[in-house]
Amino acid sequence: MKNLLLYVMAIVYVAAGLNHFINPKFYTRIMPPWLPYPLTLVNISGICEIAFALLLIPAATRTIGAWLIILLLIAVFPANIQMSVNYWKYHNPYFWVTIARLPLQFVLIWWAWVYTK
Repeated sequence: MKNLLLYVMAIVYVAAGLNHFINPKFYTRIMPPWLPYPLTLVNISGICEIAFALLLIPAATRTIGAWLIILLLIAVFPANIQMSVNYWKYHNPYFWVTIARLPLQFVLIWWAWVYTK
């Protein structure tokens, strides 16, 4: 089961990384306004998601891949907060989804942490 969940995680991060290039506007809209070059940062984070996911697959790079995913999840957390702020500000009916998503980030960090050992 642990190996299956590892491959599921890798697929999820590759798909999420590719989505940064398919739908960049979604990600640039949730970038905190204090960060410069939002599109560049979206592209970099997409590349990182893909690369770090691929590092999970070989046993030799799995630990570093998992730690890098953890760091990436921490780095993008301000964007998740910004998305909640944006949804609140514009009275988006899916604001509750953005709030529910915030603790999910900690679940994702734990999931990656399982593979750091």
